[in-house]
This record gives sequence, C-alpha cells and structure tokens, in this order.
Amino acid sequence: MTGAGDEPFITAVKRLVDAMGGEMIPPDEAGPEDVVLAWEGVDVVAVRLPQLADSLDHILAAMERKEGRPLADLDRKAKQEVVRILEARGAFAVRHGVETVAGALGVSRFTVYNYLNREKGA
Repeated sequence: MTGAGDEPFITAVKRLVDAMGGEMIPPDEAGPEDVVLAWEGVDVVAVRLPQLADSLDHILAAMERKEGRPLADLDRKAKQEVVRILEARGAFAVRHGVETVAGALGVSRFTVYNYLNREKGA
C-alpha cells in the first residue's frame, strides 16, 4: 500500500481518518464511495468513510476521551457546550442524532432541544 517516501503522508492522514472513524485501505481495493488519496501524483491510500451515524458515535467517543470521563458526568454548562460543538459539526442532521446525543449526555431529548434553542436565541 505504501512506498518508503509515503510514510509521512500516511502517518499524517491516519490521525484524521481515525478521528472520523474511517478506514484506510489499499487504493486498488477502493470502491466508488471511497476516497483515493494521492501523494506526488501516485495513489497511496484509499479512505473508506463511515456512515454518518457511525461518525456521530466516533465524535462522541472522542469527546469523552478528551474530557477523560463519560459525557453524562459533565455539569450542565459543559453539556450545553458539547451540544453547541455537535450542532456546529452537523450531528443533529443525522437520523436519531438528538436521541443519540441525549443518551450520551444522560439527559432527555427535550433537554437537548432546550440546549439547541438556547443557542439559537443567544
């Protein structure tokens, strides 16, 4: 999949692919929905993007890792900030996004909607 000169490129891209829950595959195994990345004119790696719902799960898991504890353990202000960040990232465009986020935060859907409405009114 890689040549010796491609390693810095692969290393740099891997963090991004991992953060969004994608998978790196050899370019010759890429399907029509995969994104083939080239380095210096040569196809080096293909990225298989996750389904949107899987991406939301990865985003929530990354936020928990960053906080060092479950999102449900955060205080109200921190949960509101999480909702603001997730809205900016398009989390609520995903089917069942509000329910998924509410479950991760340990709050009701109604509370998530209140946080969203609070942002829009601010």
